[in-house]
Amino acid sequence: MDSPASFQLRPETRAAIWDMDGTLVDTAEQHFAAWQDIAREIGRPFSREDFVATFGRRNPEIIREVLDPSASATAIADIGEKKEAAYRAAIQRDGVRLLPGAQALIEALARQGWRQAIASSAPRANLDLILDLTGVRAAFAAIVSAEDTTRGKPDPEVFLIAANRLQAPPDRCVVFEDAVAGVAAARAAGMACVAVSSPGHHSEESLLAAGAQRVVRSLAELFADDVNALLVGGS
Repeated sequence: MDSPASFQLRPETRAAIWDMDGTLVDTAEQHFAAWQDIAREIGRPFSREDFVATFGRRNPEIIREVLDPSASATAIADIGEKKEAAYRAAIQRDGVRLLPGAQALIEALARQGWRQAIASSAPRANLDLILDLTGVRAAFAAIVSAEDTTRGKPDPEVFLIAANRLQAPPDRCVVFEDAVAGVAAARAAGMACVAVSSPGHHSEESLLAAGAQRVVRSLAELFADDVNALLVGGS
């Protein structure tokens, strides 16, 4: 994914911070099925519209907003654990692959000296399972999960923690996202952002409106120098 010419940047840290679901992999249907199962169990509806509107957010926020506004902390933890256990069982059964272009871009950025991290609203167990199944764990110097944060996207906390662990200033970070809340979080963190517009997820228009500087349908559209350009001249 390297292009023939390279930008001559100062020898400073450059960091690529990756969302997981919808960006590096697409396990949306397994998530949706798990949410529907747990919603039926507690006698609540959970529609496709609910799923799209809350995708990329932390479980406690989804549960309170869609399933049970008055749920106790204990109930939220129980619902969340059941949902995530069902999701992990599904991806172990179905398998998971990196989305087109993801591995090539990760490797191209690594060759150019970018430090890279995962920053996701998902539980650490989910991230560990996906990294093991896809075989790319070694590419990431830091992993930030739901357990590391107290506030979900669009709050910038998850990305700021990742940047801190990579020892990179926010203006030297590029976030890769697929959700409106994630794009808003990246921009609130003072970071550049590339958004992936997947069918059935957020539209290109909504991602641009949230602040993404570049929206692609596939990571295969990107070269490493396209990412460098966001630091050279991006707003």
